Amino acid sequence: MQHFMRIFIRNVDSLNYRVGRIMMYGIFFIMAVLLWSSVSKTFFAPSLWTLELAQFAMVAYYMLGGPYSIQMGANVRMDLLYGEWSYQRKAQIDAITVIFLIVYLSFLLWGGWESLMYSISYGGERSPSIWQPYLWPIKSIMILGIFLMLLQSISEFFKDILRINGHDMGTKI
Repeated sequence: MQHFMRIFIRNVDSLNYRVGRIMMYGIFFIMAVLLWSSVSKTFFAPSLWTLELAQFAMVAYYMLGGPYSIQMGANVRMDLLYGEWSYQRKAQIDAITVIFLIVYLSFLLWGGWESLMYSISYGGERSPSIWQPYLWPIKSIMILGIFLMLLQSISEFFKDILRINGHDMGTKI
């Protein structure tokens, strides 16, 4: 079982590391869209699509960058008691709390999938804005991000189990 967990951890961490590193550059795309929005409003006719595209890009940025954030230990913790605990005690508490995250992400994935299927099955759901883009592409990205977050959460659970059993998985940054 430990061998399976280590392979799963290595593969999921590698995938989410690559996706996260690519998504780090997504902020430049968002900045370019917002810069174009400002320039077009000042010198040309205002673009109708820029702010909504920036919102969609921000959703992709957060949803696909979230698993990388968890992997790097950049999530926020209440350090009142946690900071004084041993690594094994932290792993025990993390193993319990990550179960709640896995359950939450499972429901979120199921609901997101239902929303995506609704969007596709009714002739292509569109945004109610004046630009009216199709919503299935951003919903697909959200599903992918939730799925990657779920995989990363399972990876973190496996790391905590291995830490509890005395295996050195490194410390969370």
